[in-house]
Amino acid sequence: MLVRAGLCLRPPLRPGGGGGLRRLSGAHAPPPAAVRCFPLSRALLRVQGPEAATFLQGLVTNDVARLLWGGGAARPPEGGAPSPPLLPPARAQYTHALNVQGRCLYDLILYRLHQSQEEEPNILLECDYSVLDSVQKHLKLYKIRRKVNIAPCLDLSLWAIIPGEESGDISSILDKCAHKTLVLTPDPRAEVMGWRLIMNKEGNPQEIVPGSHIGDVSDYHRHRYKQGIAEGVKDIPPGIALPLESNLAYMNGISFTKGCYIGQELTARTHHTGVIRKRLLPVQFSAPLLLGGIPEGAEILTDSGKSAESAYLSVIVSSCESICSRISSQR
Repeated sequence: MLVRAGLCLRPPLRPGGGGGLRRLSGAHAPPPAAVRCFPLSRALLRVQGPEAATFLQGLVTNDVARLLWGGGAARPPEGGAPSPPLLPPARAQYTHALNVQGRCLYDLILYRLHQSQEEEPNILLECDYSVLDSVQKHLKLYKIRRKVNIAPCLDLSLWAIIPGEESGDISSILDKCAHKTLVLTPDPRAEVMGWRLIMNKEGNPQEIVPGSHIGDVSDYHRHRYKQGIAEGVKDIPPGIALPLESNLAYMNGISFTKGCYIGQELTARTHHTGVIRKRLLPVQFSAPLLLGGIPEGAEILTDSGKSAESAYLSVIVSSCESICSRISSQR
């Protein structure tokens, strides 16, 4: 099998996730059906209130201050205003929630709904649909007496907008469509993952994104597998994976300067020692898989029948073309 590490993961976006897709000079509007809209099995929670930012800051790996106040802005004192930011605040931010042992519980994307610093913080939290109740309980466990309201948004749906290879530059086109819906913003993890769309469940994304069509969600998963991007509890089992093994540093999903949060101690120690023995990488086989694919946790053997310990930890997801595996880099 062929392990593609350096070629499959793109460089991280600049802090704040701004910039969107790379702009190409002389690009024109994409041809019809060049943009695909994929419905995702992801859920949304609304976290709103005067202390929403402080509350989330102590629970997630990324610096929520960058989402609210922009890159380089000093955190305001209680009741005060932040200093002018060096970068404009992003609309979305990738992050993880960890347990006290520093292992991943949930992969999250935060979306800022309020438009100005004077407004009350209003944030949507994206998570795997199957753990919506668990995420809500996790947040309420640490809420205590903070002035924060936490509620699921069952009336909203989430879509991934992926441009085709021949579609050229669509960022300016999608920027003009953002006013038609609640959220339409670049995916904060990597340029190649396109855009994220949040809208009412009754809405039709084809009415918002011109020249688009509804795609097969299996194509979306195949696309992110090839990029080595994990998503959901299927790829990142709760309480097992470590954040740096899951490539958070490559996807702008972690801050090493924000201060304390749950699980921060082990994460910071791993980062500063520079010892990461495993990473999540895409693997492509030179021959088709057997009917039914590879079962989760299957052992990988060499041609001689010996255990390939240097390249095996656990198979997470398989498809006809590629799989994501946790690969040990230790020889």
